[in-house]
Amino acid sequence: MKRNVIKSGLVQRSAIVLAFLATVATISAGVWRHGYLQALGQVAQQGRAALDLNSDRLVGQVQRARELAVLMADHPMMPALAAGRQGDRAAQLFLEVADKTAALDVMFVNRAGRVQAAARAAAGADLGDQDYIRRAMQGALGWGHGVDRPLAPRAFYAAAPAFDAAGRVQGAVVVAVDMTSIEDSWRGSNPAVFFTDERGAVFVSNRSELVFWERPENGPGLVPPEGAAPAFDSYRTGPHEVWQLGWGPYLPQNALHLTRALPVIGLTGEVLIDVAPARALATSQAAAVAALCLAFGALLFLATERRRTLAAANAQLEARVAERTAALSDTNAQLRREATEREEAQTALARAQADLVQAGKLSALGQMSAGISHELNQPLMAIRSFAENAVQYLDRDQPDRAAENLGRISDMARRMGRIIKNLRAFARNDHEPQTRVDAAAVLRSALDLTASRIDRADVTVAYDPPPGPVWVRGGDVRLGQVFVNLIANAADAMEGRATRTLRITIEDGARPAIHFADTGPGIDMPDKMFEPFYSTKSVGSGDGMGLGLSISYGIVQSFGGEIKGSNTGEGALFTVRLDPMPAKPGEVRAA
Repeated sequence: MKRNVIKSGLVQRSAIVLAFLATVATISAGVWRHGYLQALGQVAQQGRAALDLNSDRLVGQVQRARELAVLMADHPMMPALAAGRQGDRAAQLFLEVADKTAALDVMFVNRAGRVQAAARAAAGADLGDQDYIRRAMQGALGWGHGVDRPLAPRAFYAAAPAFDAAGRVQGAVVVAVDMTSIEDSWRGSNPAVFFTDERGAVFVSNRSELVFWERPENGPGLVPPEGAAPAFDSYRTGPHEVWQLGWGPYLPQNALHLTRALPVIGLTGEVLIDVAPARALATSQAAAVAALCLAFGALLFLATERRRTLAAANAQLEARVAERTAALSDTNAQLRREATEREEAQTALARAQADLVQAGKLSALGQMSAGISHELNQPLMAIRSFAENAVQYLDRDQPDRAAENLGRISDMARRMGRIIKNLRAFARNDHEPQTRVDAAAVLRSALDLTASRIDRADVTVAYDPPPGPVWVRGGDVRLGQVFVNLIANAADAMEGRATRTLRITIEDGARPAIHFADTGPGIDMPDKMFEPFYSTKSVGSGDGMGLGLSISYGIVQSFGGEIKGSNTGEGALFTVRLDPMPAKPGEVRAA
């Protein structure tokens, strides 16, 4: 039995070691790839700089040929050449210019496309079929390259039109630049750079073995014009293109391939940069991470073995633990007594919270007392005035006018009764169970209770009541306390503001919501606004103790709903979201 346990432990440890080694290999591979991509990015930056430098050098050489062709096209000897005279003098002039500017050749081509005079080319050669000659004969600058007429070496040709006094093209001056002379200054330098034409053929390069190699029809790379193509493959690593080459000892085996279009001279610059340093850097980074992981794994393995040894010692301690069981039983009994005491404390806390809710309502009533007195005093004075007027109308034998005044007295009495009813319901210590209430009706009562405060604060209430009742789970009195508190807080917050508007909307849906949006300064500390005794009002202002929002939060939570506050850019927005409560058969709305 013991031997089987030992064997099982060895198998388990071997599996853990193998899994750890596989994890280290995966992490090292990820580090290698990440480091390789970063190194390739740096290599790409260096390659672009080298390609830009060589491209600018080549373009500069060619641009000088164009400028020389334009300059020579205005020479006074050009009209005589166009007329077939002074050919020998022009050839001597062209030779002097070619020697001084290191140009391969300078020549004049007449309207028929034939060489009239040249520094080195044979006179009478027909160049009329060349594109750069045709462009020059049309009055534009022409350019071309090749190894054909009129010169054998690889050359770049720049042609400029020569105009007569009437502005007609009478011929063209052609300047040829020897590409071999340009290559001499940077042949063999690093990195390998070559320039291909529109056919994909290499025309200029600092690696002479690549000249005249061509791009294959379906894919990247280059193939020689004759003979078998050497080994080549390509792949992409992230955004980079890497070529695998077998093109000789002077080209890297793995090279980053970058290109740059040179439309000014009709060529495309390309560069091959060795990625071996990037691979070496990524390999060293992966090896360092693997070494750290293996060292950590060895330490962890030793710690695990030590823990296994300690586990055997812990088995001996279990006997001693049994001796402490009796003492733990006494401790458990004490903990149960403490739990009972805590439950009693929580019950007392719940009672205190209920008393705090009632205190909050009474505090709100105290703050609204002046406004309520004003609301009751107005109807009383109106009743007195209408009663005196009714007596006078009766004395004048005008019963219709007297009846009208009595009707107004009845309306004022109903208004006073509604105010007193709302006030009495709000002040009642409501311990009724949750029932089905109309949120719109509760909001209407809250607006009646706070009407004087709203008028005193000069607040405009924008409220469009819903077409029907909005039934939610809650209680009339406690929900009314929440609405009164939010309306009063909004009125206080907008004090001193240029625009004082309270916008109230009721959203009836799967979970009804009531929104209170004001134009005050907004909420200073949203994460603390529902904490007890948190208030933005000045100390000693007498406007409250900072319990209103905390009490409202507890009331809404007891209904199963939620209350949230946020800033809108124009002020604060409080949203009370409640659970819907559809009507049951025979159920009557709570009073």
